[in-house]
Amino acid sequence: MYRPSDTRMSLTQAQALIDAHGFAMLVDGSLRASHLPLVLERGEGELGTLYGHFARANPHWHELDGQRVLAIFQGPHAYVSPRWYATRPAVPTWNYVAVHASGVVERLDDAATLASLDALVAQYEPDLLDDEEILGEAYRRRLLAGTVGFRIRLDDLQGKAKLGLNRSREDQAGMLAGLRASPAPQARQLGSYTQRYLKHRPQEANEDDR
Repeated sequence: MYRPSDTRMSLTQAQALIDAHGFAMLVDGSLRASHLPLVLERGEGELGTLYGHFARANPHWHELDGQRVLAIFQGPHAYVSPRWYATRPAVPTWNYVAVHASGVVERLDDAATLASLDALVAQYEPDLLDDEEILGEAYRRRLLAGTVGFRIRLDDLQGKAKLGLNRSREDQAGMLAGLRASPAPQARQLGSYTQRYLKHRPQEANEDDR
């Protein structure tokens, strides 16, 4: 992933984006792709370990054990109008946040698969694990027959936040105002993310709009 210096995310920022936007595109070496929710365990390995599962009916998992894959996580993104900038002339662009995570796939046994399924539910609706009527222990174990669990021990993790940090303070202020006023939910989400991100990054006044 092309990452100019002003767009590179720290490890913590990249991991936080995975936590917040855990639905990934998993791509193998032959360019087959599946769209899957993944859970990051930060404490496992230097960069963390991703856990997920395939439906057993999905043929994609058949030859992935031991293969290196790329998981792509997409954060908020939106069109940015040059009319929002104080600087003229300017060009329209697209701002976005994304993380590329790579590593080798390892199949999980039944116990680890069940634990990874519980971790996924716990991340998004933890009290569901205590609802025996909807997701009881016996039912969860029956699900294993149609599920193939896996983990990816990450050996590369790259985050990119293309948020206009190379623009002047005035341009950044206009961009944020434009995003906040947009009728598009993704644009408003990007505006909120950008505002939080700017609080932890130095301001730069480079006219190059990548």
